[in-house]
Amino acid sequence: MSTLTAPTPSRATHVTSPHRLNFLRILRSEWIKVATLRSTWWSIGITALLTVGIATLIASTVSAADQFPMIQAVVSPIQFTMLLAGILGTISVTGEYSTGMIRSTLTAVPVRGMVLAAKAVVLAALLFVASLVIFFGAALVISPIAESKGLGLDWADFDVTIRPILLASAAMAVFALIGVAFGFILRSGAGAIAATVALLFVLPIVSMTFNMAGEAWQWIAEASRYLPMSAAQYAINPVPEGADGLSPEVAYLTLAGWVVAGMLGAWAVLRTRDA
Repeated sequence: MSTLTAPTPSRATHVTSPHRLNFLRILRSEWIKVATLRSTWWSIGITALLTVGIATLIASTVSAADQFPMIQAVVSPIQFTMLLAGILGTISVTGEYSTGMIRSTLTAVPVRGMVLAAKAVVLAALLFVASLVIFFGAALVISPIAESKGLGLDWADFDVTIRPILLASAAMAVFALIGVAFGFILRSGAGAIAATVALLFVLPIVSMTFNMAGEAWQWIAEASRYLPMSAAQYAINPVPEGADGLSPEVAYLTLAGWVVAGMLGAWAVLRTRDA
């Protein structure tokens, strides 16, 4: 008679992947997600058109008698393009929540703070570099107009020409990070965009109405100097010493404070809330 023997249970085998999760790989993943969105390039393209168009319009209307620094024509359009930067930061986050991709992202990267940091770095770097190229492009476009009026750009003076462009590009990165923060905090595309537009655009306009109000309301006008857009303007165009407004150092700290507060709020929500 043959004896029956129980089959030997097979041992589970674990295949060790040669790839390890690290921050550089997460950055690459976030870059792929941002770069493959058509809205990213549409936003940057519209930003470029607005910047060059508004700069050209301002340069064309200025006369030599005005003694208007032409570099202001280049950086002034951020009052409008800041909305595109903020909205781009917002939809880069809320788009993942609306499609459910955020679940895959957080499954692949369990450390949620790394997801937030990677997305913030990618968006900030993208907006800074893109804005830098756009502002320099706008400066080149208006240079013939400026020279014809005797108001040419002085590229040899760092503080007069280069510094405002660098600061305006950094401000665009800050606006994008504010949008990223609202995206993680609110998760709703409509709500996050509304909050971003309100902070960057609506509140500065509303606060201007209190400049002509009585002394009892002056604290609102003074507090509005610390809004992101106002701080950016004080950083790009420093007020004369002794004049009313924020010093460049305070403006830099204010912009940094908005970024830190937004990122901390986004991190607190992301780590405690289910995807």
